[in-house]
Formats: sequence, C-alpha cells, structure tokens
Amino acid sequence: MNNSLTVTDLPLAGLKRVERRLHGDERGVFARLFCAEELAAVGWQGPVAQINHSLTRTRGTVRGLHYQRPPHAEMKLVSCVRGEVWDVAVDVRAGSPTFLRWHAERLSAEDGTALLIPPGFAHGFQVLSDEAELVYCHSVAYAPQAESGLHVRDVRLGIQWPLPVQGLSVRDAGFEFLTPAFEGVTL
Repeated sequence: MNNSLTVTDLPLAGLKRVERRLHGDERGVFARLFCAEELAAVGWQGPVAQINHSLTRTRGTVRGLHYQRPPHAEMKLVSCVRGEVWDVAVDVRAGSPTFLRWHAERLSAEDGTALLIPPGFAHGFQVLSDEAELVYCHSVAYAPQAESGLHVRDVRLGIQWPLPVQGLSVRDAGFEFLTPAFEGVTL
C-alpha cells in the first residue's frame, strides 16, 4: 500500500499525530485529508458521520474543550487548513492511567499535520495566527443531549495556553470547573 499518512502514537493512549505526505509542484500542493483504510489500521472507528469546518478570526481565541458522552462518544480527525493552532486533547476516560492529563500539538496548514483524537477525550484549540480554519472529521454525528465540556481555565487541568486566553463563547465560558466528584466517562 502506498501510504499517504504517517501516524505516530502520542503520550496519551489512543491519541495520535497524523502527518500527511504533501505533493507539491509549481502549481501548489496536494494532500489527502482522510483515508479510511489507513486510519482504520490505527483505530478509526466506523464511517465519517460528519465533517465540520470552523473559521476563527482572532489570534489567541480558544474554542473548547468539548466532548460527547457515551453512547455518542466520538473519534475526531482535526486538521488545520489555514493558519496555525495549538490543538489540545484531554483524557476524560474513567479509570484511564492518564485521566485528566492533556497533550497539545501545533497544527498548521503549512505542514499538513493533524490530530486523531479517540473517544473519551475533550478537544479544544487556541489560534496562533491572525486567522485559522479547521476541518474536523467525526465518527459520530453531533448529539446535543450528549454534549459536555471542560473549562479551559480549570486549574485541575493546568493547561498552559501559549497566549492569553480570549474569545471564549458563552457556552465555553460557562463550563463548570471540575470537582473531585468528576470520575470521567465510561466508554
């Protein structure tokens, strides 16, 4: 098989960096954004149920940290197609040895790197460029009744955002800080 994607395991089990082979010439660049066959070999579950796009216009803006509770827990492939972001995944799986640990990767349109986020992780990002656009492939469709999230400034998480946090939506600013009673999600 002629692989167009190189997948690397990251410190949190199931979380992976996806690097695309970029094909360029004088006209520009081509890259495969998604390949079901290659990603199934590293854990992609099911079809692509939904593809979303976001445009964020202000450097420093944070979106997230979002996840869906079971039975709507989803896997996401997050790609930056314009600009640059600091992409964060937080393990919220009950009983996980890395419960509430986070990992971040710089994603940019220039290098074609993506983050493959397994079910049971919250996801968010901070825009590092003047504007950024992301494309997300989801394994499960959005289910509003299963929506949940973590507060980006929660001291229990200790996320070290590279820029001052700004531009939180009303929804994201309203997520409660974690209490000791939070045990995560059971998949």
